Amino acid sequence: MTRGIKIAIIDDEQDMRHSISQWLALSGFDTEAFASAEEALKKIGPDYPGIVISDIRMPGMDGMAFLKKLMSQDSSLPVIMITGHGDVPMAVEAMRVGAYDFLEKPFNPDRMTDLAKRAAQARRMTLDNRALRRELSDGTVIMKKLIGTSPVMERLREDILDLGQADGHVLIDGETGTGKTLVAHALHAVGPRAGRKFVQVSCAAYTEENLAARLFGPVSEGGRLPLVEEARGGTLCLEDIEALPQPLQARLLTFINDQGSPAETRIIAVSNLQEQGKTCEDMLRPDLYYRLAAMKITLPPLRARGEDILTLFTRLSEQYADEYGCDTPQVSAQEAAQLLQAPWPGNVRQLINVAERAVLQSRRGSGTIASLLMSDDDENMQPVMTTEGKPLKEYVEAFERMLIDNTMRRHKGSIVAVMDELCLPRRTLNEKMAKYGLTRSDYL
Repeated sequence: MTRGIKIAIIDDEQDMRHSISQWLALSGFDTEAFASAEEALKKIGPDYPGIVISDIRMPGMDGMAFLKKLMSQDSSLPVIMITGHGDVPMAVEAMRVGAYDFLEKPFNPDRMTDLAKRAAQARRMTLDNRALRRELSDGTVIMKKLIGTSPVMERLREDILDLGQADGHVLIDGETGTGKTLVAHALHAVGPRAGRKFVQVSCAAYTEENLAARLFGPVSEGGRLPLVEEARGGTLCLEDIEALPQPLQARLLTFINDQGSPAETRIIAVSNLQEQGKTCEDMLRPDLYYRLAAMKITLPPLRARGEDILTLFTRLSEQYADEYGCDTPQVSAQEAAQLLQAPWPGNVRQLINVAERAVLQSRRGSGTIASLLMSDDDENMQPVMTTEGKPLKEYVEAFERMLIDNTMRRHKGSIVAVMDELCLPRRTLNEKMAKYGLTRSDYL
């Protein structure tokens, strides 16, 4: 379930409000119910952290007037309309105004849950995109989010800086959880379009009909522009590009060809293909694929990033320890080796989860990092390890770097305190800090 997304339910009939709320709550959603549109508008603002399910026929402000008001506040808010028998033309009109979709009474609860899940996914992406845009005032900020000193990360940052200045469309692929969306934002933030719109949409979050309307129009009666127009002059980021239906692939290709060269609007396509043995090239028509893949970035898996794993784990553990008000768990040499040897099929996203759970375990005084790395079907109670070997020297250096980094952070850059704790002479500590790219000013 999409974490943190609410569902506002608006219906003047108490039984209907209760039954919808109860069903969605059982499906894992956080719901809040309102008896009228007027009451709901007191809580639902432009950045409402959720989606809306509203009846069309209500006393006072009806569903259509309510929808128009919501669209004027936030045209990206997903609103699912509930209509009675015979009101389908009104529901179709609501779609033109900007509704996400509609349900006809009596509706199938599973259909409602499916719609809510897709709408919540779209809303989460919109809210994340807005939060990121507010946070990032320039490209240097987002580049700092690409943490790591491994050769593959150094090369990735160089590629972003190079391709960010170019005009060609870009295809980003890589394993799940490697940070493809962050890289898309970075490409926009470091380029000449940084001050213009960055518009993002998931091709998997909508039905074909709704995606066509979102991408290509027409302009809704609520004034919401199709995304190709909203992104004009900026960047249009198409998540899950492999899910783009064939008819829409043809329309996207026409849009790209009509722009000429250089392109007025840059397309960044992100592939999240999970099917074994298939590539994005297999899922797209060849002419579109080669237009989008004029420039391509493949993100490295976490297991190929060496000591970055320990650096990321340390930073994340510190953040979660601060959030939960407890001490940062200390990592032993054995645990560091286990982190370095884990296969990380979920990549950075999985590492984030492991770091949070490690902090929670440490707060309770129980559990080990090894237990968090076990597979569900492991019978020997041993952490899952990758078969890709590394020289012993890499493990030793990674742990040594992490140890110095942690100690410097804990002592806020006090060289004397670090020397005393690690029993190192000043010259040796200086040499090791220089070797691992650690600078005292970063800890002050």
